[in-house]
Amino acid sequence: LTFIKNSSILIVLLQSIICSNVSLVYEYQKLYTTDYFFWYRQYPGKPPQFLISHLGSGALYKNPVPGLEIKVTEKQIHLIISSAAVSDSAVYYCAVRPTVTGNTQPLYKT
Repeated sequence: LTFIKNSSILIVLLQSIICSNVSLVYEYQKLYTTDYFFWYRQYPGKPPQFLISHLGSGALYKNPVPGLEIKVTEKQIHLIISSAAVSDSAVYYCAVRPTVTGNTQPLYKT
């Protein structure tokens, strides 16, 4: 099962998807191997939780939460959640490096 969204905010309800791999896809117009990507998950009423960070090449930058994998294609980044459970229902965010350093200008026009 794959969810595709053109923005950096992905809302995923997994209530009917148990023990399946779920792929969250971030579509990106111009992908550079040196870009840094940061993925977060936010449960209702809670602050965002860091999940994984990686380069545009797919190389991991920080140790991920277990059960997560990154797959990079030409213009898409897939965050794969292995054996998804109801507890994985949350809002997922993907941020590119300048957006987490306080830069409010878009890095790329989408």
